[in-house]
Amino acid sequence: MSALSLVTAAVLSVGVLAGCARTVAGENTAITEDPRPLVLTTFTVLADMARNVAGEHLLVESITKVGAEIHGYEPTPGDLRTAEQAELILDNGLGLESWFEKFVERVSAPHAVVSDGVEPVYIRADAYAGKSNPHAWMSPKVAEVYVDNIASAFEDLDPLHAEDYRANAESYKAQLREVGDRLRADLDTLPPNERAVVSCEGAFSYLARDFDLQEAYLWPVNAEQEGTPKQVVSTIDFVRDNDVPAVFCESTVSDKAQRQVAEDTGARFGGTLFVDSLSEEGGPVPTYLDLLTYDARTITDALLGTRR
Repeated sequence: MSALSLVTAAVLSVGVLAGCARTVAGENTAITEDPRPLVLTTFTVLADMARNVAGEHLLVESITKVGAEIHGYEPTPGDLRTAEQAELILDNGLGLESWFEKFVERVSAPHAVVSDGVEPVYIRADAYAGKSNPHAWMSPKVAEVYVDNIASAFEDLDPLHAEDYRANAESYKAQLREVGDRLRADLDTLPPNERAVVSCEGAFSYLARDFDLQEAYLWPVNAEQEGTPKQVVSTIDFVRDNDVPAVFCESTVSDKAQRQVAEDTGARFGGTLFVDSLSEEGGPVPTYLDLLTYDARTITDALLGTRR
């Protein structure tokens, strides 16, 4: 058994894993008719990571859909019915999914926390001061920890294919390193006074730590208090004091307050960044690797005042 525990149930036998297709009336046909063991994740970014590790052996689906607000998500009865068919659920941890603890208590599937072992960045201010910032996947360096944890969970779930999961994980981590190298090369084109990411949500703390950037944000974690006058004034002060040329907002929240910051400071509104959700298949970030690349280029292009 690996160090990563499956915390709500014992590992299922290989015989069960090879069982019949699920039959859940009214649910996703792709899920109910696929005979592979079902693994659920709490959001789309984790699902993409997990699919890269699973290969052909497991069916991986996300509970929340593209564009969903994942922090305060309200699970549906259909989500619970689908979860009852799962062999494993992967969650981020670090306080990201405020809804997940009650959700997982209502289903029998084991779950694994993919951020286990991550060195957290702590939120500095606001009501969340002192708590771990949950957005650890936004650094490709930290994402390697996620991938190792996913592989360990899959090995425990399905020992028969353990070698495949480990090989897939190593291959995917190599891709993460390549993306990280390109990301650093992009960010290194920025002069010192422009090495700052100013976003709506404080989702870039791990990226800022690992790639030597300054960070400021309107609010630390998506919640009820978003874009308050105090938050806007504080962000305006940071942009003015540091002569930051561009500000950004994330795809799953309103950019109204950040556009106000841009207007009041003369900074550009640099565009929409993707954090909590991938895009649809035909969109700009259908995969996690696309997300990292897209965000890095959006940030550098806006701060430099260019478009590629």
